[in-house]
Amino acid sequence: MTRKQRRATFIITGLAILALAVGLVLNAMRDNIVFFYSPSDIVEKGLEPGRQIRLGGLVEQGSVEHAGPATVTFTVTDLQNSLQVSYTGILPDLFREGQGVVAEGKLQEDGSFIASNVLAKHDEKYMPPEVAEALKKSGNWTGEGAEKKHSETYGQGSYP
Repeated sequence: MTRKQRRATFIITGLAILALAVGLVLNAMRDNIVFFYSPSDIVEKGLEPGRQIRLGGLVEQGSVEHAGPATVTFTVTDLQNSLQVSYTGILPDLFREGQGVVAEGKLQEDGSFIASNVLAKHDEKYMPPEVAEALKKSGNWTGEGAEKKHSETYGQGSYP
């Protein structure tokens, strides 16, 4: 083998090993990625049950029911479609009807959603950016505080 052939073989082998390593890393990360969906996205895309996702929208008025000491069922809506959510655990203090919420969990065979984690907004002007974007996309956005800059929220040079 000439010098050029050895160098080319070395480069090609190195690129093949690099491509294999990138492929393995991406494959391993695929199981850990959790995507955000609104109820309309779930209806449109027909997601398969059992997949870990984040569901975001508004807690529908009059839908919160306490099924036990720590189990709550409620409906999440994007004002076009709704999805029944069941959660066992302690809800955030700011969780209430008509407010933005993001629930992480799994879609069930019957079309309901079992949440393992529920996140609520942290003040009256904040809504999770994904929820606000989904509401804007559906044409139902009425708020204005979802995209405030840090300096508008906390003032110049000050931090929480």
